[in-house]
Amino acid sequence: MSEAVSRAGLGYQGNAQSTELPLMFAAPALFAANLVVARWAESAAIPPVFLAFGRWALAFLVLLPTVGPRMWALRQTLRANWTRILLLASLGMGVAVAPQYIGARHTSAANIGIIFAACPALVTLIETLVWKAPLSRKQAGGMLLAIFGVLIVLSKGNPASLGQLEFGRGDLWVVLAGCGWALYTVFNKRVPLPPLPSTVKLASLIAGGALVLAPFAALEAASGTVPNFGDGRLYVALGFLAIVPSLGAYFCFDRLVSLAGPARASMSLYLIPLFATLAAWPLLKEAPHLYHGLGFAVILAGVALSSMRRR
Repeated sequence: MSEAVSRAGLGYQGNAQSTELPLMFAAPALFAANLVVARWAESAAIPPVFLAFGRWALAFLVLLPTVGPRMWALRQTLRANWTRILLLASLGMGVAVAPQYIGARHTSAANIGIIFAACPALVTLIETLVWKAPLSRKQAGGMLLAIFGVLIVLSKGNPASLGQLEFGRGDLWVVLAGCGWALYTVFNKRVPLPPLPSTVKLASLIAGGALVLAPFAALEAASGTVPNFGDGRLYVALGFLAIVPSLGAYFCFDRLVSLAGPARASMSLYLIPLFATLAAWPLLKEAPHLYHGLGFAVILAGVALSSMRRR
């Protein structure tokens, strides 16, 4: 499936630069769709942990017919690395998603996107504190700017609320999800899996994510929060999340990395808050506020500062 996307669907044989530009916009737009649908799912009363579990379970079922034989052929490698697969899946598909969906019940899609935009700063902080990675003054300044941008959004532009910790509980759930994604990014680099075909790696992590979330979804159901299986919106949300952000976004981003390199490709993800805000305005009636623009601008300034090279 990934080969079909890379070659046929994304112009593999065409000019690389002409393919790169559309992908720079397509990948973050598909990732942003996840935030908007998560907010929409709340209005449909779809339990958040079940939504996260169902997303990955369905995505794995979609991949299984084409990727299953390759996974079986590499079963010894996968079995030998099951602990690392489960660790990465727990962080990237579990902690980074389920709390995000819980938070989406109480905060806006714009807030979610902007908080996640600061994840690279958190990655830098973790690598510096835990692995003693060198930190330049520009990187430190950029990291502080990005964190300050998130605080602007969390406080809704009111500095007084920072001292009183008057943050919305939805925003704090999203911060937890952002920490999960940052840890996933760090461990993906520091505790990497052996070389695997991209589809096999993705399918393994997706399966691990569904496995990790299954008991939490069961606990959620046992508490009385059960989805309405008679509501068609449930299947629309699960199908959309399984195909668009779970598979489409990852495949587009993987192709972009192969064309532009990881550093340049990662810069495209800072467009996610913009797309999420623009989509949520007409679809969810969530009008953006001045503090959204201010916080996003401060985060982008931090990213630009961190990305400056020494001369």
